[in-house]
Amino acid sequence: MKGDWVEIVVDVGGSATRTYEVAATRAGRRVEIGNRRGVVEVSEVTRTGTTIRTARFMSNRVLALVEHPVADEKGGHSGDGAG
Repeated sequence: MKGDWVEIVVDVGGSATRTYEVAATRAGRRVEIGNRRGVVEVSEVTRTGTTIRTARFMSNRVLALVEHPVADEKGGHSGDGAG
């Protein structure tokens, strides 16, 4: 849903970290997360399933993966079943 975003904190060596963000930028898009073969993939996807962009990180370097769902009109989170 537009406004959903994921924040990824990655260890870049030493004591340094870098933060990346992937967001659903238009209505009807969503952010999907996958963990395959030691790689974390965060993708912006259209409602038909077409991938718009993907960020890939080695899973052993990912320190935090935080999902920020957009709140709906009723004050709950989108897609959590609460209404």
